[in-house]
Amino acid sequence: MSVPLPALFSRSLSNASKALNLPTIDDSTQELVRSSLTDLATLSSRIAGLSLFSPNETLDDISTTDLIYLLVPYVQSVVRGRVRTTEREERIEVLKQTQKDLRSFLSSLGNYDVVPEEERALYQRNASTVTDPVKRRELKIKQYQKGKDLRVRIEAVRKRRGQVLLSDATPTDLDLIASLLPSATNDEDELDSDMDEILREATLLLLRLSYAQSHAQLESTEQELELLSKAPPTPPPRTPPEAEDRRRNARERDDDMWRLDAPPPSLGPDGKGPLLDPSGKPLRPFTILPSNAADRARLQAGVFGPGYRLPTMSIDEYLQIERERGNIITGGGPASEAAPTSSEQLALEAEMDGTLEGERKAEEKRQKDENWARFTDENPRGAGNTMNRG
Repeated sequence: MSVPLPALFSRSLSNASKALNLPTIDDSTQELVRSSLTDLATLSSRIAGLSLFSPNETLDDISTTDLIYLLVPYVQSVVRGRVRTTEREERIEVLKQTQKDLRSFLSSLGNYDVVPEEERALYQRNASTVTDPVKRRELKIKQYQKGKDLRVRIEAVRKRRGQVLLSDATPTDLDLIASLLPSATNDEDELDSDMDEILREATLLLLRLSYAQSHAQLESTEQELELLSKAPPTPPPRTPPEAEDRRRNARERDDDMWRLDAPPPSLGPDGKGPLLDPSGKPLRPFTILPSNAADRARLQAGVFGPGYRLPTMSIDEYLQIERERGNIITGGGPASEAAPTSSEQLALEAEMDGTLEGERKAEEKRQKDENWARFTDENPRGAGNTMNRG
């Protein structure tokens, strides 16, 4: 005997609601998710077989008790969000199926004109596509306020039906859907036209609220798909250490087998033994070194040495040697310009009257002046210019 549609939908919503409050990684959570998805797939198949919804009908042609089943694709997308995935390909497949469910739900609401035009225009604008931060913030505020207003109106209708929450906690979308299932009403309520009108109003408001939630979820799904498509490929699984050791040993054995200078097996694994056989044939590679111990030590010390000449003195020592050789010119600059010349220094020292050094400098200055006067007398100005005479 098949389970009635309200009972099947109620069971799937109950399992999905429990899974929302549990860690996704737990096996018990995944068991609830799989059970809920199985019931929802069966429910979708039976709804299609019964032809509850036809593209030739209008919203008024759908009965109040059947309106709630328009939410099945939306519930499937919510439950798929709790599916545990470890690989990127698995996550992409789940997101694509979620995207398909959301678009199917939005298409159904669009076919029956469930959502008013102003709400469609509000939620069809993706906030991520708005470049202006101020306008993007205003759009998000409007969408949030509209969703909050729909929740308040749904709660008011539920109170009119006598469905008051036992706690102050805000009900989830799944809780609201379960509260509006046909099984939640008794026969008297179903026959009452007033109660039917209240139930229809609450269901339509819930469909409009789910329409808003679907657009937000669809935008998030598309962004995640774009990130995953641009992510680098998953690295190959790491080889276990035992397998890596076995592979390395096999490679070493293969290399030893094909080496031309491989040591004979009789020499042992370290290759030690005689260098030559009785006929003088080398048994293993060897290096000829000098017989002198000093040369061997020198060659050994240069094995790990640098391939360039190391410095033998510091920069200060080099500059000191160049200074002693006279290769460094000193003086010049502002200090040299302010210092007195040799003639000025001689004149200053000659003015030290009463001292032996002063008298010697005065005599030296007199001789220098006398020599200069003799030179100017013997060489008049212009006497050396013999090439440009008029």
